[in-house]
Amino acid sequence: MIKLYIAIFIVSLLAGVGYSAKYYYDTTQNTIATLRDNNAKLEVAVQTAQQSVETLQSDMKRLGEINNQLQISLQKAEAYGDELRSKLSKLNLVVEALKDSKVLEGKMNGASAKLWRGIVGDTGGNADIPTPSWLQRPPTGTGDQSSNQSGEGTDTNGDSTKASPVK
Repeated sequence: MIKLYIAIFIVSLLAGVGYSAKYYYDTTQNTIATLRDNNAKLEVAVQTAQQSVETLQSDMKRLGEINNQLQISLQKAEAYGDELRSKLSKLNLVVEALKDSKVLEGKMNGASAKLWRGIVGDTGGNADIPTPSWLQRPPTGTGDQSSNQSGEGTDTNGDSTKASPVK
């Protein structure tokens, strides 16, 4: 009977070792499969991160170039503003308005028409439209040539902005 017990014990021991080996093999295979899936996900994440870094670098380069262009445009705009301030400081619009308001009105109308045509042209519209109806036109024979339909007068192009002498 003792031989039978020893045989049952050895068979039980071998079954326990076999089951333990199978359990270890299955859990190891599951761990390996999980690690393989995680590795694939990690590789995709690394590729995405690398693409994001490359995109950010190219965007930063492009933004730097745009910033330089904007800086140049700002400098040009500031220079133009300084030019306009110096021209306006040379003008005495009050004296000119008191002296001959129709001439000043014609200059202002021509400049306004040119400005509106420029805005319409810059926004994609037809810049060759006639003067707006709300823009007053001086009677014929007064004003300057800048109040005409073409808006191309000699006093509105910014080259001749001198005030009329006071009499």
